[in-house]
Amino acid sequence: MEQLPALLIVIPLMSAPLCAALPNNRLPWLLATTVSWAVFVMAVLLALQVLDTGTISYAMGGWQPPWGIEYRIDTLNAFVLLIVSGIGAAVTPFSGRSAGKEIPADRLSLYYCLFMLTYTGLMGITITGDIFNLFVFLEISSLSSYALISLGRDRRALTAAYQYLIMGTIGATFYIIGVGLLYAMTGTLNMADLAHLLPSVSGARTVHTALAFIVAGVGLKLALFPVHLWLPNAYTYAPSPVSAFISATATKVAVYVLVRMLFTVFGVHYSFHVMPLTPILVALSLVGIFVTSLFALSQLDAKRLLAYSSVAQIGYMIAGLSLATTLGVTAGLTHLFNHALMKGCLFLALGCVAYRIGSTRIRDMEGLAHAMPWTFSAFALGGLSLIGVPLTAGFVSKWYLILAALELGWWWLAVAVLAASLIAVAYVWKVIEAAWFRPLPEDRRDVREAPLALLVPTWALVLANLYFGIDTRWSVGMAQLAAKSLLGGGP
Repeated sequence: MEQLPALLIVIPLMSAPLCAALPNNRLPWLLATTVSWAVFVMAVLLALQVLDTGTISYAMGGWQPPWGIEYRIDTLNAFVLLIVSGIGAAVTPFSGRSAGKEIPADRLSLYYCLFMLTYTGLMGITITGDIFNLFVFLEISSLSSYALISLGRDRRALTAAYQYLIMGTIGATFYIIGVGLLYAMTGTLNMADLAHLLPSVSGARTVHTALAFIVAGVGLKLALFPVHLWLPNAYTYAPSPVSAFISATATKVAVYVLVRMLFTVFGVHYSFHVMPLTPILVALSLVGIFVTSLFALSQLDAKRLLAYSSVAQIGYMIAGLSLATTLGVTAGLTHLFNHALMKGCLFLALGCVAYRIGSTRIRDMEGLAHAMPWTFSAFALGGLSLIGVPLTAGFVSKWYLILAALELGWWWLAVAVLAASLIAVAYVWKVIEAAWFRPLPEDRRDVREAPLALLVPTWALVLANLYFGIDTRWSVGMAQLAAKSLLGGGP
């Protein structure tokens, strides 16, 4: 148990070259699946330990912080670790059939190698307590995810990966400039040490500039409107399991980084009272929610529709977190968890469709629900969660966001959340109407339901959406504990 924080990173990292060395058959998939489930179990054990005993500090190599790299797991870390590892545990079994269909056979070992590297990077970003070590893991996850996206059979995947690379590199550069400025002012890279030292120099322009660079850089990584332009193509042209994994984890981990920097490193008072981040972030979030929701309405490809929807959903998270109240932060963190579940199941459902017909264009899905009822039932239930229908996970986080807005007297924000949900009804209905309410074309009569190996992971996430929409004790409870910790125990 004492070595779990290190094993959480070392095991998937060491498995990556092993996957690359194995032949292009089932062995890399078996290794990746075993590792992802082992990491998920370790994340659950760490979360239980944190809830039982409090924050865990692990000094890498025995070098005590702030001189050495510290892995630090509190309630927030444990919450995000569970999201990343849980989605990874669902996507790797799905990849066995899906990746074999969408990725050239001679690149399957490379695919699982890159998947494990992306997985390692995301877990490392979440667990580290050092802002430069965070940058290292950020680059590991980013570089491997660029390559993962480029593995798509559509040649436009290369363009999408290149666009993501350019935008991601700009974001990483902004972040590391901010880190350099903070180090120049404090002489430390440890997050806890920075939180202790920054108040004494918070009036310096260098610290203001560092905050601006870090927020801009992380905003690029999490696809905050209007710097989201890399995301639609990346999600659309990536292989289906890659779209599912990145949409459910990468942007969520980037949101976590923003939360950690604003609430822990710079502090709530400095970030939201000394600096005017609340009106800026709330405004960008609301504009992003409506603009990208309207863009989703006009899309002809279901994956691209969900990609624009993801930018809108990120707006909900940032809006809640920007309120800097216990209810607001709880809403933002709960939506971070719930959106991972809903987007994971929706993209996996589209992966089932792509497996059978080789397309995710809406017009190609006409009447397909009659041939693939389990797949499109999964999509429909995931869509209901995305809209925020009661008894689904999506409803819970939107409800908390409305309560947080009303607590501050911001009734217009509550109205905006409800209005945006109505737009979500329209774009989800586009897919459901085509699949369920149009006749199946003659040339699709031989289409069969997706194989069980694809349906089981998809429905696991669907059932999770329903479960956490009914029983919120764990999801909301952990988000509340994290919110109170971030805000110093008060509202």
